[in-house]
Formats: sequence, C-alpha cells, structure tokens
Amino acid sequence: MKIIDTHSHIYADEFKHDIGDAITRAKQVGVEKILLPNIDSSTIGQLHLLADNYPNYCIPMMGLHPTSVGENWEEELAILKEQFSKRSYIAVGEIGIDLYWDKKYEEQQKEAFEEQLRWSIEYNLPVAIHSRDAICECIESIKKVGSDKLRGVFHSFGGTTEELKEILALQNFMLGINGVVTFKNSSLSTVLKETDLSHIIVETDSPYLSPIPYRGKRNESSYTIKVVERLAEIYGISPEEVGNITTENAKRLFRIEN
Repeated sequence: MKIIDTHSHIYADEFKHDIGDAITRAKQVGVEKILLPNIDSSTIGQLHLLADNYPNYCIPMMGLHPTSVGENWEEELAILKEQFSKRSYIAVGEIGIDLYWDKKYEEQQKEAFEEQLRWSIEYNLPVAIHSRDAICECIESIKKVGSDKLRGVFHSFGGTTEELKEILALQNFMLGINGVVTFKNSSLSTVLKETDLSHIIVETDSPYLSPIPYRGKRNESSYTIKVVERLAEIYGISPEEVGNITTENAKRLFRIEN
C-alpha cells in the first residue's frame, strides 16, 4: 500500500506527547509522506520543528489560513512571505476563504487569498485551498488571478456535483478527500461518482475530521487507510489501486520526486 497524506496538522499541540508513535503508525499502514499546511505566524515554529525532525517525510507548506485573517492580516502575510526566502516549501497553504465561521473579514479573506495565489505563481508552487462554504468565491478569485497559471487542491472537498464540475473545469485542480467520505450522512460518495480517481488525492486534516470508526477522536495520518478503503468501495477497485493512483496524483501535483 502506498499513501501520501496531503494535508495534516500533526505539528499541533494535540500530538506533542506522541508524535513519534503517530508517525510510526502512519508508516506501518503505508503512508510515505505527510504534507503539513501552515496556519499563521504562531504555528511556524512548530511546523518547522516537525519538518526538521522528519526531513523528506513531514514536508511543510507556508500560508495564512482564512480563519486567521483579521485586522492585522497584511502584517501576517508579510511575516509568512518572508519565510519563502529562508527555506523551501512544497506548496502555498493552507489558504482560501471560509464563510462558515464568520463573514466579518470576508473581503480581507479574499484579498489575502488572491495575494497568496500570486505567491504560488511567483514561486511556481501549488496551492492547498480551504473553501468552507466558499467554493464559488474561491473559484472566482482563482479566475481573477489566472487559472491558467495556477494549480492545486481543494482540500477537504465536500461540495455539490455542480461545484465539483466547476473545480474540474479549472483543469489544474484536484479534490482532497478525507474522513468526511466515510460519514453516513455525507453525500460525498455520490458526488464523487461524477468523476474518477485521476482527480483525487487523499488527506486527513489531522487532528480533525476523523473517519469512521474513529469519528469524535483525534485524527492522525494512519487513518488515511480508512479513506482509501472507502474510495475503493466507491470505485469498485482494490485499496492498493486507490493508494497507488492517489499517490501518483499527489506526486504529480506537488512535484514529489522520491
């Protein structure tokens, strides 16, 4: 089995007492790499520490999460932009628009998102997009900045069939699928039948969104196996095939060579 967890926050405090064990469990189920999206300036230290402790296995991204966009968003962006001159990142992320929790800074979120999309063009990196209740708004910003120059993933995709088609029409964007696909009340399995595995990569969003049967508990990268198994059921192929295809998709999108 080959798996890449393309979106995990295992540098978070929830893992501070057993991160080594969590990574061992991930390796045991076939997780070859774990990609780490940043949140804001407060998480840079933890992010870098984990990446340095597990080089070429825990691989960092850099970006400003939309729920961290507030009055000082421009200062935050300046701090994060500076990081690109200090070290390499696999993507610009986690960036996007979130209209689920709070719409107070909606315009600022859009400005921050579009600025970071321009970073991805500048550094020739993919983007990891958070689009909760804002898929259409994110697509609008992508088109505004230049969809032909951008590539990336709509992380934690849980949209409608129409939203899926709009994302795929962008040509260079994939769907990040996590534990939500295992939820009994989720329509995601039906929506995904409108496409195929060539557009899908696997993630956890650890420590959040644990798949069944771990729902309600801390999520971790080893649980990607449950996502892979559910995708295998949806597409009628073996888990090994799902793992191989989604791993190759991730390697192609993030330009992972080994």
